[in-house]
Amino acid sequence: MDPDNPVVRLCTQGMQAEAEGRDIDAKGFFQQAWGIAGDDYEACIAAHYLARHQSTPQQTLHWNQECLNRADLVTDDRVRGFYASLHVNIAQAYGDLGEPDRAREHFERATAHIDDVPPGQYADWTRVAIAEGLRSTGARRPREADALLAALFTKFCERGDFKALGLVLPAYLADLGTEDDRVRLATALHMVHAARWLPEDEQDTLSEAISSLTSVVAVA
Repeated sequence: MDPDNPVVRLCTQGMQAEAEGRDIDAKGFFQQAWGIAGDDYEACIAAHYLARHQSTPQQTLHWNQECLNRADLVTDDRVRGFYASLHVNIAQAYGDLGEPDRAREHFERATAHIDDVPPGQYADWTRVAIAEGLRSTGARRPREADALLAALFTKFCERGDFKALGLVLPAYLADLGTEDDRVRLATALHMVHAARWLPEDEQDTLSEAISSLTSVVAVA
């Protein structure tokens, strides 16, 4: 986004106000941005931030839907990387409204757009949000390894082994259920297993988790 764009500049001020805990000021900046938006692209940006400052799930959904509607009207690629996040926001709004089927639909639509998000922390955050949503709405069936890994993560935390946790947890949290995700997770587990610094019982659990991930391919 162009930092010199007046709408973007107001939204940047709003984000700074958010970071400082000045939510009323932040909403004011975002409302100003909406008021001066001169095209659908600018309106899409402003609506996205306004959705974060609504008092009811219905209003949040309204502004997230407005954001998506405006993105659909933009005729170039400037919003291409927005769609995964836009669908996540709508899915979460439907979840808050107690409509899991609609939430699942939008988490699945977000999945279809995740590769359009430029690599980086924003993409990582979006993947984790989608993966969490897919699991919570039943759109992604749990892997057999999930329960084993959850138990391992608890032990890592109890022992303060943040190195092992840091190597495996990102792949686990960002697992969208694809073959690429399975390979990424299995690779992370193999790395920790090969280092052999875990206690014997954890090493055995890790072996079991790796076996369950690789046996999926053998069965298929």
